[in-house]
Amino acid sequence: MTAKVVYADVEAGTELPACSFPVDRARLVRYAGASGDFNPIHWNERFAKEVGLPDVIAHGMFTMAEAGRVITDWTGDPGALVEYGVRFTKPVVVPDDEQGAVIEVTGKVAAKLDDEERTVRVDLTATSAGQKVLGLARAVVRLG
Repeated sequence: MTAKVVYADVEAGTELPACSFPVDRARLVRYAGASGDFNPIHWNERFAKEVGLPDVIAHGMFTMAEAGRVITDWTGDPGALVEYGVRFTKPVVVPDDEQGAVIEVTGKVAAKLDDEERTVRVDLTATSAGQKVLGLARAVVRLG
């Protein structure tokens, strides 16, 4: 599979489609099972509050993965993602209610890196409840 986005069709400033990712407690429990990360701050409200958190928080890697979906959805090919890194700046707080939380992600092509390799750098912005939850969220993507 190759990326459906063509290198020649993008330039610095090209915006990726914004996405919203809902997060609820059930999703966190499923992620814990898949990842093996059963830290109680991700599912036990009492424990999370005892250690100073406002409530249960989403796994950092879950948040990172959801943000990365903006890129893989845009390219149509998960293999197009060559390099990806973030800094965790704020936790995604997930209340135990009907709404849960939402991670909002936008992305923009920051630069074309290599014409021969057809790679670009994409910068992402991820927020939840009006707070930036990922910092320096950057990816290198190989396009078609």
